[in-house]
Amino acid sequence: MRTPIKFGTDGWRAIIADDFTVDNVALVTSATARWVVQSRLPKVAVVGHDCRFGGELFAEAVAKVLLHEGFIVHLAKGPVSTPMVSLGTKELEASIGIIITASHNAPAYNGFKLKGGFGGPLLENDVRAIEARITEWAGVELRSIDLDEYIQRKRLFYTDLETMYVEKVEAAFDLDAIRSSGLEFAFDAMYGSGQDVMRRLFPDITFLHCERNPLFGGIAPEPILRNLGEFAEVLQLADNLDCGLAVDGDADRIALFDSEGNYVDSHHVLLLLIHYLHHYKGMTGKVGAGFSSSVKVKRLCDHYGLELETVRIGFKHLCGIMLRDDVLVGGEESGGIAVKGHIPERDGIWNGMLIWEMMAATGKSLRALIDEVYAITGPFAFERSDLHISEGLKEKVIMKCRTGAFAAFGGYTVQRVEDFDGWKFWLSDQSWVMIRPSGTEPVLRTYSEAATREEALAILEACREEMGA
Repeated sequence: MRTPIKFGTDGWRAIIADDFTVDNVALVTSATARWVVQSRLPKVAVVGHDCRFGGELFAEAVAKVLLHEGFIVHLAKGPVSTPMVSLGTKELEASIGIIITASHNAPAYNGFKLKGGFGGPLLENDVRAIEARITEWAGVELRSIDLDEYIQRKRLFYTDLETMYVEKVEAAFDLDAIRSSGLEFAFDAMYGSGQDVMRRLFPDITFLHCERNPLFGGIAPEPILRNLGEFAEVLQLADNLDCGLAVDGDADRIALFDSEGNYVDSHHVLLLLIHYLHHYKGMTGKVGAGFSSSVKVKRLCDHYGLELETVRIGFKHLCGIMLRDDVLVGGEESGGIAVKGHIPERDGIWNGMLIWEMMAATGKSLRALIDEVYAITGPFAFERSDLHISEGLKEKVIMKCRTGAFAAFGGYTVQRVEDFDGWKFWLSDQSWVMIRPSGTEPVLRTYSEAATREEALAILEACREEMGA
């Protein structure tokens, strides 16, 4: 019996050749096409894939289904990033964008992300409407569809989404000022689809993991500290590198390293972007933050008089408020951040350019700029642990969360609980631990924030012991 296809917080993901097959990709694409038609939207789509195994095969299967359903299809030639597909969907006035990617997941996975005509993640209600249409598909034999025929009929166009993206970056940033600033930068693509565009934008910087390797060197392409040890070592050993930028497999998430090789997580990046755009550039607007974001975001927003709205985890929720309101920055713990003046989409490279522009414009190091933020918010540390536990223990922990059974974690007493999306247990007004099942992977995520890294790790360990994991 076929496993039901479900969309998580960021698309549908499954193991290649198990559930992620050409037939299932065609099934999901058919449901997507029917939703576009029934929504009375133009039958125009943008399709791309990242560097994962089978990307071109699956993207062509998507294109074939859409062409069979009467769509005009703009198909990227070669790997592209998720932001490129989102930008292309908006610029080409398409109704839907589809990228074959499993983002930061392990190499065995591939996935299917949906983008709206506004240039960001398709909103929750629309995703669920498509999911409800996923039924057995009695479509044509895909092998019988000749793409060359559709090219001749001007229904299929191979579109250079990378050049479109490069031109957007060149129009928004003074790249010459960044290049001539005297600052030295490094970039880690984690073997993902950000590699070629960065070679075009900054050909003379230090590159790491910027070649095609669908196994990602045996490490999931998620830009978190435990996956970036080699990049950290490059920064630590070099005596001339000022900042390192890392992005995930589809280049929509960000992490940074300072000149000493110290990891700068997404919470600090979010704070730096708020600080730069408002304090230095005079821009205003609401700030959106995911439920697992640092409490320091509120403190910085309060200092600058900016409204803060907290949303459920999953960038599509931040995209929703960006479409509704004037939003300066919207970001989440996982490294996905969007800014005013760009598409309502996570974009690791775009945000990295903003940080490098900030350093060039102010003449300050990344550490000095973080210290400027700390002068307002106070220092902090954030840690996360993904627990691969049995389904039985996972359900037991979730039930204890629901029933309020956790009164303390070791020596840390719970003062109050928020259950907006997962369970956030406040241990003081500046420290907390959170438990939440992943929406994209079979894991239980635990998060903590405290004044120091040592305390944040101690809180996570106390949480793990209390759960019996």
